[in-house]
Parts: sequence; C-alpha cells; structure tokens
Amino acid sequence: MTASHVPDATDRDTLRATWKGFRRRCPNCGSGPLLKGFLQVRDHCPVCSEEFHHHRADDGPAYLTILIVGHLMAPLLLVAFTTFRPEPLVLFTIFMIGTVGLSLYLLPRLKGALVAFQWARYMHGFQPRHAA
Repeated sequence: MTASHVPDATDRDTLRATWKGFRRRCPNCGSGPLLKGFLQVRDHCPVCSEEFHHHRADDGPAYLTILIVGHLMAPLLLVAFTTFRPEPLVLFTIFMIGTVGLSLYLLPRLKGALVAFQWARYMHGFQPRHAA
C-alpha cells in the first residue's frame, strides 16, 4: 500500500472484523483483548498496538441489546403464558432472570462488534498508521 493510496471499505474484511469484535478480541490481530473490564474499550491492543481510543460506540450497543432481547423475549413470553399458564410471579421471575442474563451477555459483545465494525470501515479516525 503506497502513501498516496486512499483506503476504502474493502481493504478490511468487515464480517471477519465484526466477528472478532463480537468475541471481544482485537479486530486487527484477533488475539488481543478489545475490552478492559465489562464495557470499557482499551486505548490500544496490547498485542498489535492497534489504537481504539477514537471509537464512537456511544449508545449503539445498548439499543442493539434492547432490540435483540425484546424481539426474543416478547414472543417467548406470549408462548409461555398461553401454553403453560404459570403464576404471574413465576412468569415474571423466569423472564426477569432471562432478560437480565441475556442483556448482560450481549451488551459487551455487541459493543465489541460495533467498535470492530467502525474499525473495518475506517470510521471515526480508524485510519491506517501510515496514511496521512
């Protein structure tokens, strides 16, 4: 890649990078951890030194989590209620645990996927090191 080369979205495999991000790994090397703690994105990869400090995940992972969990749990709630007719407190307890558990599982993974997607598409300052 020459210094005058302008990168486009095809230079990085978006699907592969997003999958690495979903696994909470560096989208560049795939082995370094992307997140520090539960949701905090590292400033850079400890393995390949790729920078992540300029990501703009903001509220996107939370919205995606709500969208996915809502679309999974709402039909399950309807099916469970109409099929089994459990006591309301039992139904509430089961679905509360399921909703919170699924949300806690998906939130960091979707944040990693969103940061990796931004990296793969050169969004928000994710430019190659040698590009000016």
